[in-house]
Amino acid sequence: MSSLMAGILTETDVARLLADRSPETRVATAEKIAGEFTQGGLSQRERTLAVEIFRLMMQDAETRVRQTLAQELKACPYLPHDLAKAMASDVEQVAVPVLQYSVVLTDADLIEIVTTLNRAKQQAVARRARVSAAVSAALVDHGDSDVAIELLRNTGATIEEPALMQLVQKHGTDDRVMQPLVDRSELPVTVAERLVTRVSEEMRRVLVLRHNMSDDLATSLTTRSRERVTVGLLKPGISDAEVQRIVTQLRAEGRLTPSLLLRMLCEGDLRFFEAAMATLAGIPWLNAARLIHDAGQRGLAALCRAAGLPDQLYPAVYAALAVARETAHDARDEDRERHARRSIERMVTQVELLPEFGVENLDYLLAKMSALPPSPAA
Repeated sequence: MSSLMAGILTETDVARLLADRSPETRVATAEKIAGEFTQGGLSQRERTLAVEIFRLMMQDAETRVRQTLAQELKACPYLPHDLAKAMASDVEQVAVPVLQYSVVLTDADLIEIVTTLNRAKQQAVARRARVSAAVSAALVDHGDSDVAIELLRNTGATIEEPALMQLVQKHGTDDRVMQPLVDRSELPVTVAERLVTRVSEEMRRVLVLRHNMSDDLATSLTTRSRERVTVGLLKPGISDAEVQRIVTQLRAEGRLTPSLLLRMLCEGDLRFFEAAMATLAGIPWLNAARLIHDAGQRGLAALCRAAGLPDQLYPAVYAALAVARETAHDARDEDRERHARRSIERMVTQVELLPEFGVENLDYLLAKMSALPPSPAA
């Protein structure tokens, strides 16, 4: 135990000691007492006295004294809350280490600091070992691109879908922000879908690899095909709620196109087709599903008209649905490819009989067919 703590000091004694000492001595005193406090070797009486000394030191006009105190106590789990908050509200040199490491500060404390719009303090909060969703949302809302970069690089930060979407909206043209966003291990499908339309080609490739998208999808990304990107992002395992969210997002952006629906049918994704048709027609999903799977063609034809699909597309849609009803396939890539091959072969047959289907649609089908691997030997 230090000689300073060995005797019983009153507040008057401590005040006189601090006033009589040079800044260098006061810094050394702060370092010594804080170090012993953090190690936990003091008695309860000594700890109480140390806390009173800290409160006096936090009133020291010398920034170095307060900075030393904050550096020594930044990760102390039993630092009184009022002292931690006082340090966090101090100048940057004092506040930053406490904001980054203190476990005493609450989410409410951190959010209050974030709203002061001090970039250095916001970055310190963004670097914490754990950042809650609420604090992350505040950082996204009030922080600039440098703060966003720190937050996205932090694997201990929980960033929920609305905040991620806001990041794309605010910083979608800033590659410095988009790169760590692409690099995050998991992204909601709606965010990933939005990202591929905003980032550079190199980042698209990273996004594809990180989300285990197919080589065919990677090729389509490099040629900037948004619809093929969406096909690859909608993996079979996602929930109905996620499907509906992506459909709603595509509709709001004017990207829920007839050709996209045809592409999804090529992959056998009936859930997407049902949700998309329901959204376009303005009816419940269940009602659309009943019309789609009606044994006759009238229900499907009426739904296609209500959804605004071109008449020329109907034969291909009907053919793809017929394949979907005939083919049982699971989520494995080879089964999806086999289903896509059968759908395309059936639709190409329909196109040969219906030249009014359109050259651009036939081009898509043939391009899709050429991108599939060779059929396995019988």
